[in-house]
Amino acid sequence: MNLALQIERYLPRQLLELVEDISREANQLGQKAYLVGGVVRDLLLGCSNFDLDLVIEGDAIELAQQVAKIRQIKLIIHSRFGTAKLNCGDFTLDMATARGETYAKPGALPTVTPGTLNNDLSRRDFSINAMAISLMPSNYGELLDPYEGRSDLEHRFIRVLHPKSFSDDATRILRAIRYEQRLGFELELQTAQLLKQDIPMLDTVSGDRIRHELELILKERHPEYVIKRLGELGVLQRINSALKGDGWIAEKFDKARLLSKPIQLSSLYICLLIYPLHERENKHLIRRLNMPTRLAQVLCDTLQLKSQLHLLDKSSIKKSEIYYLLHEYDPLAIQANVMASESSAACSNLKLFLTRLRYVKTSLNGERLKRLGIPAGPELGKILQILHKAKLDGRIKTRAEEEKLALSLKS
Repeated sequence: MNLALQIERYLPRQLLELVEDISREANQLGQKAYLVGGVVRDLLLGCSNFDLDLVIEGDAIELAQQVAKIRQIKLIIHSRFGTAKLNCGDFTLDMATARGETYAKPGALPTVTPGTLNNDLSRRDFSINAMAISLMPSNYGELLDPYEGRSDLEHRFIRVLHPKSFSDDATRILRAIRYEQRLGFELELQTAQLLKQDIPMLDTVSGDRIRHELELILKERHPEYVIKRLGELGVLQRINSALKGDGWIAEKFDKARLLSKPIQLSSLYICLLIYPLHERENKHLIRRLNMPTRLAQVLCDTLQLKSQLHLLDKSSIKKSEIYYLLHEYDPLAIQANVMASESSAACSNLKLFLTRLRYVKTSLNGERLKRLGIPAGPELGKILQILHKAKLDGRIKTRAEEEKLALSLKS
């Protein structure tokens, strides 16, 4: 099957010209270049994907340097891994020297050795990601499909390449379900059996790698579908016995998409995912997934604030009380509680803090108070806080009123 015409229609002109240049330069250097992985899958499905991956039989870095020199584009090299990244306007293209890999033990990172395209495709996770398109002039556009990935696309199957796939690398369990739900596919029968059988192998994988896969899931358009399926299969519970993928999560994730800034959305999803947990269960999850310090603190803030929501569950509370109850919590933790709390009064007060109260400042600061004759020390700090509370509660509005109140508090 030749996909040359499909490539021409599929790729933006800028990327197509870059791919054609790579094809020519590879041929001149006696190397072979192939489009591989997700872009091949998505081209056949008719889905947009312009993050291109190329495998080179030869020296990917040498080829990338030559192309970057000719086109005068930015190049990033990772010599240790034999990879390079070309930045072309709004697009990036990753190039890697063809390699094979072996696993010293289940869950370990693979040992990588130089190899052929066939070696490279054989190390991939699923048949639909183990296809390549030749970029050589002699057979430009030819589909190379040694594991019948195109047939699996047509039958809408997710299928592993060999029986030890999940035991070699159990993160593929999470990826299998992510692709299944994103594409609306099904696990092929033997793959489904192997996945269920090898769920305990998740214990062999580092927390960092599981967290990375979870982060990718939470960047999906509808991560709640993946989370629900992982819950049904018992995968979530293997990561942490208290995690659930029920309807509550789906409802809150849907709500999050309407309220959150996109840059924080995946972190907000994690806050909602752990919201039903007890603090002890949350700390266990943080340790298991080796959470970064800031995210770990946000998760702890989320549950600590949850335990304090009863203090905000009233409409008569002063604005200064709201502020000083909340100002030390991370805004993301507060936002998570807005969406998760069942108390309308508490939600209203949380929103008030996020939208208005946290931005209220006094005109006077410490230096200006000193000019009014108030000495540095504990008294000055107390006066600043009294001024701030008065400003929050609307008891003072102008700078003159702030100065008058400050002077009245002077010892």
